[in-house]
Amino acid sequence: MPLDPLSSTFAALADPTRRAILARLALGETSVMELAEPFDMSLPAISKHLKVLEHAGLISRGREAQWRPCRIAPASFRQVDFWLGNFRRFWDESFNRLDGLLEEMKAEEVAKVTAKASPRTKRKTSVDKEKQRGRTRG
Repeated sequence: MPLDPLSSTFAALADPTRRAILARLALGETSVMELAEPFDMSLPAISKHLKVLEHAGLISRGREAQWRPCRIAPASFRQVDFWLGNFRRFWDESFNRLDGLLEEMKAEEVAKVTAKASPRTKRKTSVDKEKQRGRTRG
């Protein structure tokens, strides 16, 4: 059973070798030979990875004489970004709510500290005023 485009994209992204290939292609178009250099695997194995990426619509491959350039194909990335956008909004809203709650908690803590400090300040001020008037016993 064929996968839908988004499932094919995520299946292709599930492999670390394919993600590394995409990271290299993000720097610009390059040949299959150059893509294969950092990997300890055969060219046929690299070609299989490239076929999976191409089938998922993440890369495109061309032919220019002996050169077989590979490049990023942005359409599938847009689909993933659109799909993830819903979750990004969810997390942004969740973090905003959390920020609001933390601000409320800070304000409550400041109010508690201020309330505790206020009676002492008033009492000390009253004592200081009595001393200034000379009415203190002692």
